[in-house]
Amino acid sequence: MVAIDLNSDLGESFGRYTVGNDEAVMGLITSANVACGVHAGDPDVMAQTVAVAAQRGVAIGAHPGFPDRQGFGRRYLAMDPLEVEHLVTYQVAALAGFTKGHRLHHVKPHGALYNVAAKDYDLALAICRGVKQFDPGLPLYGLAGSALLQAAAEVGLPARAEVFADRAYQADGSLVPRGQAGAVLTDAQQVAARAVAMVENQAVTAITGETVPLQVDTICVHGDNDAALALVKELRAAMLAQGIEISAG
Repeated sequence: MVAIDLNSDLGESFGRYTVGNDEAVMGLITSANVACGVHAGDPDVMAQTVAVAAQRGVAIGAHPGFPDRQGFGRRYLAMDPLEVEHLVTYQVAALAGFTKGHRLHHVKPHGALYNVAAKDYDLALAICRGVKQFDPGLPLYGLAGSALLQAAAEVGLPARAEVFADRAYQADGSLVPRGQAGAVLTDAQQVAARAVAMVENQAVTAITGETVPLQVDTICVHGDNDAALALVKELRAAMLAQGIEISAG
């Protein structure tokens, strides 16, 4: 039986501001990427999110990003590779401080840090070295077929290939930028069927029609509004109906 992880970006609230529906999402996923207080989140939110994940049996992952609260970590910041390496180590270690004996399951970079590292090999290496500095056995989540996964292999860091059922792909395997028409898919049945096809075929159809081969170890799902939650429920049900096990591994 094929086993696939469902992950989601959580813990992105800050102070009096609540972002997302973390409580609801926790019941549907197998692993959580928890913001580390830099692009989003704060110490209290980090502690609370980790505690809820542990109670629900959800694997806990660190979600480091660029220090860009105003842009929610979605803007690229020009930083030296060593600065990025230290930034990643700092954030992963900060989140680990709240795990209370629950070992971190993985690290998944956030936003611009993730997207740029998919193609920028030097940035990808810096991220991987930052993770390895904390724990050389800690798996990295990266876009399937990306430079980030290649860099992980070079530094000897375990890695898992991630796909997005609700995002359109380009022919080179990269995601269609959010600002482009058709970049985000919102039809729950379409997304659910697409997730099943990605797992069964280990491929996705690009926005321009090409078949793009990709490895599928984990699927990112979003649940920051009621419509997104319905989509996640549909996706999960479709996968289980096709005999696909859902597990963090």
